[in-house]
Amino acid sequence: MQKKDVPNEQQLGRRDVLKGTGLAAMAAAAGTAASEQAQGAAQSPADCEPKNPYGTPAGYGISLPEYYRPTPSVSNRNFFPPGEVLAEGEMRICFPGSTPWPPTLSQSGTCIMVELGNGTAIPRRMFFDLGNGSVKNILGLQVPVPQINEIFISHLHVDHYHDLSYLFPFRASFGGWTPMRVTGPSGARPDLGTAHMIKKLKESMVWHLENFDHCPIGDGFEFEVTEFDWKDENGICYDKDGVKVRHWPRSHVKDGASAYRLDWEDAGLSVVWTGDGRPDEKTIKYSQGVDVFITEGQQDNMALQAIKFGIPVEIPTYIVDTYHTPYYAAGYLMKEINPRVGMICHYEENKELDVEASAQIRAHWPGLFLWGGPDVAVLNVTKDSIWQRYAVRPEHASVSPPDPRELLAAGAQLPDEIEIPRPKLPREEQQQQFLRDMEIDPHKFYPEDADRKLMRTWPQEGVKVSAQELIDARGGVRSKADR
Repeated sequence: MQKKDVPNEQQLGRRDVLKGTGLAAMAAAAGTAASEQAQGAAQSPADCEPKNPYGTPAGYGISLPEYYRPTPSVSNRNFFPPGEVLAEGEMRICFPGSTPWPPTLSQSGTCIMVELGNGTAIPRRMFFDLGNGSVKNILGLQVPVPQINEIFISHLHVDHYHDLSYLFPFRASFGGWTPMRVTGPSGARPDLGTAHMIKKLKESMVWHLENFDHCPIGDGFEFEVTEFDWKDENGICYDKDGVKVRHWPRSHVKDGASAYRLDWEDAGLSVVWTGDGRPDEKTIKYSQGVDVFITEGQQDNMALQAIKFGIPVEIPTYIVDTYHTPYYAAGYLMKEINPRVGMICHYEENKELDVEASAQIRAHWPGLFLWGGPDVAVLNVTKDSIWQRYAVRPEHASVSPPDPRELLAAGAQLPDEIEIPRPKLPREEQQQQFLRDMEIDPHKFYPEDADRKLMRTWPQEGVKVSAQELIDARGGVRSKADR
């Protein structure tokens, strides 16, 4: 038979193709219906009913366990920082950033803040990633600037560390007089690791850092970098005061992406942050027994993504299939790990597709599921309870006065007075005289009753502040233990 005699789609008319397609679809539907009818005959009605994986306690939903209820620290349906003192043995997980790209009014670059309660107004804080825009939300949560420290970077995509470049140079002049501690993976080459990134970050800021050496910054322009071997499986990168942080490699196109697991041994609580990557067996292995499992996630509806972003469908498909975890896979990971709660962060909020997103997750995971976003979702966790809310943030920037205890070395006793670090590089040592000579005489613009002597140089005798005055500025009371 010659080729021209072979019917194909190119040789048939459009109406014939549609008719043929319709007949095939009808035949397939009939076969499916017959198959389903045969299966239905073998199933009882009870087999078709949805089941609550936690049993059927009265008053609970299809995927809400009995422990989904407020914790001792929760005092309102919203979170009003810093009004709630985190109870001893209670964990609070906040999401100051929750998306990769694009940033929106409701979502900033990915950042997870884990707070470990000790019954005081200063819980232990640890940060997993510090994506673009997340610092404004951390400040909105009333976290004192010196307390934004102990940062764990999952990998060196900028949406996971970009706000380091913003926070670092300003933190020092707001009481962050100690080095910033950053932990992250190495890479296949030295220049692909966390330590190299930090080195180059500082080199890119030479002008800024020297300029701010005119201010009292102490050791705030230093980094303490812990770079671990990205290939280590379940290696320990932090072990201090009853808290251990472990890590393992993830598949994210390039060597040097890691997941983290924090175990708070004193409270018996744990949390996993996978960072970015394809679903993998190691994450299942090292996440067993975890309380809170947080993974990234992307919807597997590439045709809609292509329309939304105005790009060929191959682009989002290729990116997700090589870089990320589809929601179907996120649900599968949760099923295999079986945490008390499964969460997704690092995602694009899309209210029109929320139902579709949940359906993809629910294809595997019937248990408690919550979104780690948009900014700022707040999760309180104890051994008996889990509760999620959203923070009410101030509309304008908020920088809390530093707590004097945050200005001391670990374990140091609080003195009556604290000496402010002396500036290291006064402006007369880094600026030519003619620039100062250009300045307008202040007596010309200050009204007579407002004119004052300018503070052009740091006092030779130094500057000391009262610890009690700093506490009073925060509206607090000095405890007996601090006296």
